[in-house]
Amino acid sequence: MTKPLLLLVMFFLCSAVVAAEPVLIPLQHVFLIVMENHGDDDIIGNPHAPFINRFAHEANLARNYFAVGHPSLPNYLSLVGGSNFGVRNDDNPDWSGARTGEAGVAPLAGVGVDAMVPALVAPFGRAIPAASYTAQSLGDQLVAAGKRWKSYQQNIPASGVVDGVNFSDGVYSNRDRLPDGMEGIHKRYAAKHNPFVYFATVQQGKPAANGLQNVVGFDGANGLYADLSAGRAPALSFIVPDLCHDMHGAGERDEACGNRIALIEAGDATVRELVQAIHASPAWQTGHNALVVVWDENSDGSKPNRVPLIVETSDGVHGVVSERPYSHFSLLKTLEAGFHLPCLNHACDPTVLLIQDLFSTK
Repeated sequence: MTKPLLLLVMFFLCSAVVAAEPVLIPLQHVFLIVMENHGDDDIIGNPHAPFINRFAHEANLARNYFAVGHPSLPNYLSLVGGSNFGVRNDDNPDWSGARTGEAGVAPLAGVGVDAMVPALVAPFGRAIPAASYTAQSLGDQLVAAGKRWKSYQQNIPASGVVDGVNFSDGVYSNRDRLPDGMEGIHKRYAAKHNPFVYFATVQQGKPAANGLQNVVGFDGANGLYADLSAGRAPALSFIVPDLCHDMHGAGERDEACGNRIALIEAGDATVRELVQAIHASPAWQTGHNALVVVWDENSDGSKPNRVPLIVETSDGVHGVVSERPYSHFSLLKTLEAGFHLPCLNHACDPTVLLIQDLFSTK
């Protein structure tokens, strides 16, 4: 073979290799639905979740995706901030003193060192060493880039006020004096599933576009369904059903949402309603958009912490089943890349992969 011909062959071979690499979609809108406390083997193939399984088949599914600890709150913080920020529990936010009369997780600010994640509950069975962090979230990044975010939380108080609210039944919260004869509140909304309220920048509204007004309910003039119908979705829609509809449950005291099978069926119906509303929104019809459904952690702390991740893009690949090793840090890193933002904390770790095959244009 002559040298010019050999060079030509090598050029085409290299071009083919480059062309085979998936291309990450630049993102205009992300609709991120977070479900609760079920592993991959609890959901995928479960006949009580028919819509979720059909959607996973039609969209894209990661079968080797891991949460990054237990319990819930460290996973939620990792999803939006790339770190557990030293939080090892589900404690409520410390709302800076007397607003609730109880202490909690100090508002996240500045820099520090996070908590090590043991191998048993870490991705791929490999412990995550403690590392330095900057207390910043994807919300902070988006606002700094001139974009908007909202945390849509089902059954926040009817007043719409979430300052100092740790739990709510959709009408009353821990801040309210209950009517005579009312013994207590059936907890539906939980602050531990709303990671943005743990950041000092959000609690203080610095800058103003980054404040607690970005936390809204599903209903109402500024809620999720109104925003979807009007096509005014922000760059990031962080969507969390309440404890009766996210597969978590509200405990034995609350018979309405304490049955395991019923919780999966209710969660499946909720995901169906949310996906259909997103698909019908004008915001989904234009630009490059992604719809993501993920579970925060599995249901059994003695098993590998593998959870489902479903990704659909409005104009990318469909029907992909990935076995590549991903985690909550991978999802954050991918969303940041899609929004042209730098990585945060553990999302910058060299072992954390971009989820290119599920968010790809081809």
